[in-house]
Amino acid sequence: MNRRLILILVAALIGGMSASYLVYRLVGGRFGSAGPPMADVVVAARDLEIGTLIGPADVSMGHWVGTLPKGALVKTDGALNRGAIATIYQGEPILQDRLAAAGSGGGLAAIIPAGMRASAVRVNEVVGLAGFVLPGMRVDVLASGIPPGGNASEGTRVLTLLENIQVLSAGGNLQKDSEGKPQLVQVVNLLVTPEQAEKLSLASNQGQIQLVLRNPLDTQITRPPGTRMSELFGNSAGGAPPPQQTLGPTRRVEGPERPASRPPQVAAHPILTPRIHSVEVFNGTARTEAKFTLEGDAP
Repeated sequence: MNRRLILILVAALIGGMSASYLVYRLVGGRFGSAGPPMADVVVAARDLEIGTLIGPADVSMGHWVGTLPKGALVKTDGALNRGAIATIYQGEPILQDRLAAAGSGGGLAAIIPAGMRASAVRVNEVVGLAGFVLPGMRVDVLASGIPPGGNASEGTRVLTLLENIQVLSAGGNLQKDSEGKPQLVQVVNLLVTPEQAEKLSLASNQGQIQLVLRNPLDTQITRPPGTRMSELFGNSAGGAPPPQQTLGPTRRVEGPERPASRPPQVAAHPILTPRIHSVEVFNGTARTEAKFTLEGDAP
C-alpha cells in the first residue's frame, strides 16, 4: 500500500477521534449542567402522628432531587426531641414549620399556639366512633338546657355557643361511671381562647354539648338567636304572652258632635212644695171654687 495513503488515513482517524471527543465533552457538559440539583434531607422513617416526640428511629436521611422545600432539615439533630404539630407521612421531608419549638416536648401541649387553650369535650358514640370529627376539622358547639329563671313551660333552649372551632384531637378516654366502673368515653379536644374555654366548661357542666361539622372554607360567623322547644310546636301553650298595648294620646274623630251626658245635679237645699188652699163660694144656686197658696207654707 502506498505510504502516502496510509498517512492520510491515520491523520483522518486521529482528526475524527478528536472531533468526536470534543463533541462529547460539549454535549455532555450541557446536559450535565441542565440536570436538577440533588441534596440529602431528613425524611420520616415512619408515619408520625400529631404530638409524636421524634426520636432517632423516627427519621432517616434521603436523597432529594430538585430545589429543597422551604424549611427542610438537612441534619437529623434538628428534628430530634421535637414534637410533630402535623401529621408527617413516611418518606416525606421534615420541615421546620411542622415541628414544635425545641424544648417544648411532645404530646398535645406541643401543638397549642401561644395564647390558646385545648379544652376537652365529651361527645356521644355517633360523633366519636363514626369518624365525623377528626383533627384539623372545624365545628360549631351547641349548648342545650333550661336558662336560669326561664319559664319551664317553654322547654329546653338550644343556643350556638361557639362557631368555627378547630379540632385538635379526637379519641377515647377511660373514665368511671356512677358505679365506679371504668368505661371508654369519646373525647374531642378543641382549640379555644381562655374566654371560650370558660363558656365551654360551664355549658358542659350545666347542660349538654353537641358538635356540628362545618365546611373549613366557611368562616362566616352567623350568631343564630337560638331555638326554644315551644317554638317547634307553634308556640301554642308555653309561648310568651302577647305584648301589652300601650294607650297613646287620644285623637279626635271628625263627625257630628254628640251632646255630652251631664251628671245629675244635686240641689243645695231641699225643694219645698207649696200647699194649695181651696175655697168654695155659693151665690144662690151658683157654686164657684177658688184656689190659692200662702207664702211660708211648707209640706
